[in-house]
Amino acid sequence: MNAPANAFPGIPADPPGGRRAVAVWGIGVAVYFVAVIFRTSLGVAGLDAADRFHVNASALATFSLLQLLVYAGMQIPVGLMVDRLGTKKVLTLGAVLFTVGQLGFALSPSYGMALAARALLGCGDAMTFISVLRLGTRWFPARRGPLMAQLAGLVGMAGNLVSTLVLAPVLHGVGWTAAFAGSAVAGLVVLVPLVLFLRDHPEGHGPAPRTAGAGAAGAAGVSGASGASGGFVRRQIRESWAEPGTRLGLWVHFTTQFPAMVFLLLWGMPFLVEAQGLSRTTAGGLLTLVVASNMALGLVYGQIVGRRQSARIPLALGTVGLTALLWAAVLVHPGDRAPMWLLVTLCLVLGGCGPASMIGFDFARPANPAERQGTASGITNMGGFIASMTTLLTVGILLDATGDNYRIAFSTVFVLEAVGVLNILRLRPQALAREAARGRGSVPAQASEPVSRAGALPEAAGREAS
Repeated sequence: MNAPANAFPGIPADPPGGRRAVAVWGIGVAVYFVAVIFRTSLGVAGLDAADRFHVNASALATFSLLQLLVYAGMQIPVGLMVDRLGTKKVLTLGAVLFTVGQLGFALSPSYGMALAARALLGCGDAMTFISVLRLGTRWFPARRGPLMAQLAGLVGMAGNLVSTLVLAPVLHGVGWTAAFAGSAVAGLVVLVPLVLFLRDHPEGHGPAPRTAGAGAAGAAGVSGASGASGGFVRRQIRESWAEPGTRLGLWVHFTTQFPAMVFLLLWGMPFLVEAQGLSRTTAGGLLTLVVASNMALGLVYGQIVGRRQSARIPLALGTVGLTALLWAAVLVHPGDRAPMWLLVTLCLVLGGCGPASMIGFDFARPANPAERQGTASGITNMGGFIASMTTLLTVGILLDATGDNYRIAFSTVFVLEAVGVLNILRLRPQALAREAARGRGSVPAQASEPVSRAGALPEAAGREAS
C-alpha cells in the first residue's frame, strides 16, 4: 500500500494519474514520436545521402555524429530548462526546431547545408525525451515511473519503425526532397495539440516553492537575474552529479544503448547490404526486427523493474553480455557472411538495448528530488549518446582506413562495453546503499530542495506495486 501522507514530511501526495494524465502524456509522447522519426530517417537513407552529397564513409558518419553531438551537448542545458521553464515551453521550442531542421535537410543543396540542418534537428530532438520523462513524473504516481519511462521508449521505437517501413519506400518512390519535406509536416501536426492542450502538471501538484533556505543561489534570484541563473545552473549540476545514482544511471545508459543506436541510426543498413550481401529489402526487414524486439522487450523490462528493483543491474549487465556475445559470433563467423539465423538472433538481442538503457533513469530518479529530475535525466541521457557518437565516428574512420573491413570497424563495440561495465560495477555498491538508506528515511532530502514523492521513492513504490 502507499506510505502514509505524514511519513515523509513536506512531500506532497502522488499525482492522481487517470485519463487526463494519459491524454496529456500522450501529447508529449507524440512529439517525441515525431522527433525519433526525424532522428532515425538518415538510418534508411545513408546510402542515398552518400550518393546525393558525394561523400565517403567518414563524411557520412559526420551527419549522425554532429546530430548526436548536438543532442548530447544539449542534455544538461535542456534538463536545466525543463526544471526552470517547465515542460510545455521546452517541448514547443523543440518541435519547432526539429521541424525546421527536417525541412532544411530536405532542401539542402550541399553537404555543408545538410550538416547544419541535421544539427538544428538534433537540437530540437534533444528537448523531447527529457520533457516526456518529466511529464511522467508530474502526472503519474511514482510506482508507475519505470513503466511510463519504458512506454515512452517504446513509442520512440515506433517512430523508428515508421522510418524503416514508411520513409524508406517513400524515399525510393518519390525522391529525396519530396520524402523529407513531406515528413516535416508531421512536426506541424503535433505542434497544434501541444500548444493548445498540454499542461506541465495536474492542478495542485505543481513544483514546491523554493524556500528561503535555498542559500546564496536563492538570494541571488531576487537580487539579479544573471547571478540567479548562474547559481541555479551550478547548483543543479553539482548536486545532481554528486549523487552516485545519477552517475550510475549515466554509465548504465552509456553501456546499453549504443550498440542498437549505431546499428539503427547509420551503420546497420550498410553492414547488412555491403558486408553481408543482403538486399535492401531484407536488410530493412532486419532493422524492423530490431525495432519490433525493442517494443516487445520494453514492456517486459518495464514490468520487471517496476516490480523488482533488484533486477535492474542483472537486466542491464545481462543485456550487455548477450549483445557482446552475439556481435562476436557474427563478426568471427567463418566465411565472408554470417548465416541468416545468426543475423536474426543478433537483431532480436539488439532490441533489448533500448529497454536496458531506460534502466539508467531508474537509478537517477530516486537519487534526486523532483526539482532536479530534468537535470539528472539530462546527465543520464548523455551517456548512451556519447557512446553512440564515439562508435559512429570510429566505425567510419576504421572503414575508410581498412577498405570497408566491418569486422575491424565494429570491434569498437567491445571496447566501449568493457569501459561501461567497469564503471557500473564501480558505482553500483555506493549508489544502491544510498538509495536503500534514502528509502528508509536515513538520508534526508536537502532542506533547500523540497522533495516530491513523485521523484523520490520509486524503490518503495516498486515494492508496493509487487
